Amino acid sequence: MIHGESERKILEILRILKESKEPMGAKRLSELMADRGYVLTDRAVQYYLSYLDRRGFTRKIGNVGRVLTPRGVAEMERALVEERVGFIISELERLAYRSTFDPSSATGDVAYNLTIASETEGEAVAAAFEEAIKAGYGFFSGYRQLDRDPRVPRGYTGFITVCSITMDGVLQRRGVPVRVAYGGRISVQDGEAGTFLDLIDYRGTTIDPLQLFISAGLTSVGSAISEGKGIALANVRKIPVQAEEETRGTIGLMQECGFSFPVAMGVELFNLPSDPYRLSVVAFSGMNCVARAVERGLTVRTEIGAGTIPFSKIAGSNESR
Repeated sequence: MIHGESERKILEILRILKESKEPMGAKRLSELMADRGYVLTDRAVQYYLSYLDRRGFTRKIGNVGRVLTPRGVAEMERALVEERVGFIISELERLAYRSTFDPSSATGDVAYNLTIASETEGEAVAAAFEEAIKAGYGFFSGYRQLDRDPRVPRGYTGFITVCSITMDGVLQRRGVPVRVAYGGRISVQDGEAGTFLDLIDYRGTTIDPLQLFISAGLTSVGSAISEGKGIALANVRKIPVQAEEETRGTIGLMQECGFSFPVAMGVELFNLPSDPYRLSVVAFSGMNCVARAVERGLTVRTEIGAGTIPFSKIAGSNESR
């Protein structure tokens, strides 16, 4: 495939042809490309179409225009997946930059996840959240319930939980290079974290790993709470070993503000890949609250990294506001 800007133009042509129910010529393609921000002459579009013909991605239908071949459909879908790889981590990194929380003064904005449930199940969802938080499987000691918010449809209620990406924003502002490495399922034995059962690298996925585990029914947070044996969700960060002292000090300040991490921190942890130059910081995810609600048969929809909110609006609040 041609690389760079030309590749993006070719991908857009393939996308337009896939969306069309009829063959399309260069003139009409040029017009639609302009609508999408790509100014191309008919001749330039014809050049790209000839290239696609040679690759077997498009086929000419007389003088009417081109259509996608099965090979062209497969190529477009492959390219779209590649385009989306890294999207999740990029969004989280942008959110970390926007998080301005200062644990020294307990002021600033924290990143949050937004969960929406029907009003009829709101009380049960709140109970599930509280259950996970009180057992120590959350990232923060509280949540905020929303009944009046433009993002919450009529007949529904919203729940805001602090997103662990807040940690990244705090560490970055204190000069600690931090990298979100993995999202995974971690076993719990006798109430203690054991080994990771699955790990997904955030930089190699098109969807959030923790949402994937929840939707697939691969957690048992309830059993971890009631029996001390189950499967919970956790995130893994990597920091330079030289930043250990600063990181531990920062974590201590955040714990005083109500944050509930880390599960563990070190060069060699559980069954994680070891790196003599980087420490792993393992933290339970606030998504364990959502996992517990789903395990109880409740219907919820969660947007991870939905935005930022002043810390004062969520600190010490497990009430509807």
